[in-house]
Amino acid sequence: MTKPRVTSSNVSHRRVLAVALPIVLSNATVPILGAVDTGVVGQLGEAAPIGAVGIGAIIITAFYWMFGFLRMGTTGLTSQAFGAGRHGEVAALLTRALMIGGAAGVAIIALQLPLFHLGFMASPASAEVETLARDYMGIRVWSAPAAIALYGITGWLIAQERTRAVLVLQLWMNGLNILLDLWFVLDLGWGVSGVAFATVLAEWSGLALGLWLCRAAFGVPAWRDWPRVFDRDRLREMAALNMDIFLRSLMLEAIFVSFLMFGARWGDVTLAANQVLVQFLHITAHALDGFAFAAEALVGQALGARDRTRLRQSAIVASLWGLVCVVILAIFFAVFGGWIIDLMAKAPEVQAEARVYLIYMVAAPLIGIAAWMFDGIFIGATRSRDMRNMMAVSFAVYAVCVVILMPMIGNHGLWLALLISFVARGATLAWKYPALEASTEGR
Repeated sequence: MTKPRVTSSNVSHRRVLAVALPIVLSNATVPILGAVDTGVVGQLGEAAPIGAVGIGAIIITAFYWMFGFLRMGTTGLTSQAFGAGRHGEVAALLTRALMIGGAAGVAIIALQLPLFHLGFMASPASAEVETLARDYMGIRVWSAPAAIALYGITGWLIAQERTRAVLVLQLWMNGLNILLDLWFVLDLGWGVSGVAFATVLAEWSGLALGLWLCRAAFGVPAWRDWPRVFDRDRLREMAALNMDIFLRSLMLEAIFVSFLMFGARWGDVTLAANQVLVQFLHITAHALDGFAFAAEALVGQALGARDRTRLRQSAIVASLWGLVCVVILAIFFAVFGGWIIDLMAKAPEVQAEARVYLIYMVAAPLIGIAAWMFDGIFIGATRSRDMRNMMAVSFAVYAVCVVILMPMIGNHGLWLALLISFVARGATLAWKYPALEASTEGR
């Protein structure tokens, strides 16, 4: 086994970019896969298969997302253990993450019938689409243990600044998925089932590759030191951290879901326009993920090493590059936003409506950067209680703004409420940041 890498105390721009850029490239492969999934079933010449793959993927991904805390929680805990030089704990954390992911996946398989029923209650579809979507989900669900365990593997790799390995993992899975899509659907004629089988095989092969990328951990006896792995204090800490992150993410998701629901009050055209513009937020989030993940890893390592200066450097340098990113995005959206809208929506009335609110998408990256970057900083520091509480404040601010602004200025009020919630989240986390820095002295 290779010796554990020693972390440097120098937080340079090159180091931040070395962590961030592979994540940005990795995230860029996600929409490509979604486009291929849709494109191959679109070649069948019917609308139902496209709808089935779309709604089936949304529902099953939502159930997997419930365990997305495993990625963030694993990154925070592992980066701190890594920074403190506790390599036995680093190995044990990987085992815990794999066990949680596997158990969660098995639970989803066991409960698939009631879960799918709930999914279709929330997202009703025609009888034909629902039948095809159930077939798709009935196949996809068998890779649930692999898909959720990969959250833990990804977090574990990010914590050690091994984002190139994350990029390799994503390129492998998404590339294999695309090739199998083309083979199963276009050559073998398996239709919707072919798309599902392609994803299942890609996710299980991704788990195998992920374990190989983590092979150094299995050379440390601590990965199967069961008293250490099942240490009550460590498990209790992990459970509390993950529950806080889960609740925070649930409130964030509630904001976005309610945003789309409220938008439906002004008709299908406004709803469609809002849905198109939300994709701009997804682009922003995917681009900023790289710098937020860099903050997670570097802040966590600095906190583990009890190095307050390095913690501050990590937060500042990662955030500076995040700022560069959002300025570029804001300019890009201002110049090319209309073209992007026309690309995503062909209906002239939707295009015109979306352009009315495009200014909010130009402002969103600049307004939201503090919220996104502080999320990464607080995840790395495992200050999940602060994240949960400040998200609750932001959710309340959003609700009040919706109640006040929507009756006054309609959909403009809804967009302003969303952006104000970003400001509230960034400002409240900034208020808590000094205590995060001070915690390096009490560890």
